[in-house]
Amino acid sequence: MATPDILYANTVFANTHVRTKMGDATMLTPPLEITAEAEQAKRLVMRDVWRASELAISRAITGTTGHPQLDAELPNGGWPRSSLVELMVQQHGIGEMQLLRPFLTGLSQKQRVAMIQPPYVPHAMAARAWGMKVENMMWLTPKSSADALWAAEQILKNGSCGAVVLWQPNVRPEALRRLNLASQTTDTWLWLVRPLSAAMDASPSPLRMSLRPAAGGVSVDIIKRKGPHCDELIFVPLPDMPVPQRSPVVPAEEVFTPAPGVLARREVPVLM
Repeated sequence: MATPDILYANTVFANTHVRTKMGDATMLTPPLEITAEAEQAKRLVMRDVWRASELAISRAITGTTGHPQLDAELPNGGWPRSSLVELMVQQHGIGEMQLLRPFLTGLSQKQRVAMIQPPYVPHAMAARAWGMKVENMMWLTPKSSADALWAAEQILKNGSCGAVVLWQPNVRPEALRRLNLASQTTDTWLWLVRPLSAAMDASPSPLRMSLRPAAGGVSVDIIKRKGPHCDELIFVPLPDMPVPQRSPVVPAEEVFTPAPGVLARREVPVLM
């Protein structure tokens, strides 16, 4: 049976003394030095590796939302192209179109934008006032949800529009998967607007947000994204949203106590 000295004679341990069969002689192995070339090679290898603790950065094309506070929380800093984005609203008309306004305004100058089954009739004059090119705005009113999903899928496949905004109250899981796959094969932006109750449902969409009304804007909760969970709500100010009208501040020396039995009139903040 080999002695420990012979068994471990050819073993190399970093930063440790190794006893060899040459008697009591010891050898100290120096640590390996990391050169600049090795650091550069490491950065090249790790360039396409995404860690779950950080926002994903990829070669995917994105478009800025026009809201800096929202761009800072989105992977690649904007709306992703060739991807299904879900917007779940507490109720329609709380500012979801104003949230998309900066991006759609710029896109409509060169490409068509399709709006499929919106809950309200689009107003051409309002779109023109926003700076959108009305000639490139399409309004589709299919008779059923199946027809609306089919229309969205066909637009994605043929690439006739630069963006699609689809409103649907209920979407089956297989229909979501079809939309997600269709969006990945085209150079089109796709938003699916759903009720807030759909936030509890599973979805293949890589980016999901819930929207709630807020004074002077909208409150955004990022439910799902490629990156760490977003714990805080994001307030996005919107210029055309109503703001609370507050009464002027009265100096303390001018405040008086009303006589008994007489109610003092005071202004109450009202959300217009």
